[in-house]
Amino acid sequence: MEQELNPEQILVDGKTRKLQDYVQEHEQLVDENARLKTESKRAVKRFRREEELKPFQAELLKVQQYLEESQRRMIILFEGRDAAGKGGTIRRVTRYMNEKHYRVVALGKPTEEQKTQWYYQKYVSQFPRAGEIVLFDRSWYNRSMVERVFSYCTEKEYYDFMRGVVGFERDLVRQDTILVKLYFSVTKEEQARRFERRKTDPLRQWKLSEVDLQAQDRWDDFTNVKYEMLKRTHTIDAPWTVVRSNDKHQARLNAIKVILNAVPCKRHDTSLDFALDENIIVSGSRELEMMEVERVRGGKFTT
Repeated sequence: MEQELNPEQILVDGKTRKLQDYVQEHEQLVDENARLKTESKRAVKRFRREEELKPFQAELLKVQQYLEESQRRMIILFEGRDAAGKGGTIRRVTRYMNEKHYRVVALGKPTEEQKTQWYYQKYVSQFPRAGEIVLFDRSWYNRSMVERVFSYCTEKEYYDFMRGVVGFERDLVRQDTILVKLYFSVTKEEQARRFERRKTDPLRQWKLSEVDLQAQDRWDDFTNVKYEMLKRTHTIDAPWTVVRSNDKHQARLNAIKVILNAVPCKRHDTSLDFALDENIIVSGSRELEMMEVERVRGGKFTT
């Protein structure tokens, strides 16, 4: 007699298998293939982006050479909201630099001893020597941002800082220090998305702090102190440059260009485009104008 066919089974490579199991495995393979294709596209995109940065990162080596030969100093401040892309940009700026001639400074909470000292003392102790670049991952502007919002400083300490910082920076520039002040600006929606990724990604969870967890709830407070900071401390001697950082790659590329344009050294590759993207880079004065327009139209700041 002929063997009765079972519609729930299938013959594969001489073996009888359940049709349901075979279909399920096929669907899993299709999903895995789609995932690999997506990851491959992402990897190619990341590679192309990193390759686009390399010619400008090579120019940063010329900046280091110029500073060493001229015996000048350079300080770069990286400020902005949490998860705005400061750390990632610093890593791209320094990736190929000569380690002997730069330092990244990220100071923690002040010690009991530091609390009794002149406010700027802990920062001044980290200042560059001749021929060196120091990159501050948050700087003395902590006083006008985080400390102000969370009342970590007194009213007097805040207003003393705001009155004195312009003169402090003017003296730095007068004494031949190249000072670049970058403020990374991210939207509330993008910040929330990045926080959510930090919560779910075990490799990024260490980035979450108590301040981060409150950043969304205190969004308007941070916006208000940002406005006051720009209004009082954006000067001819030490201007602010605002970096729109929703697009991390464009923020990194244009931040590097800002740094390169701040130093009067010869270019290694004169064919490169050093022009800034006006959709990414905004002067401090222009940012103030746009914020004031927002307040007039909507009754409050939003950026």
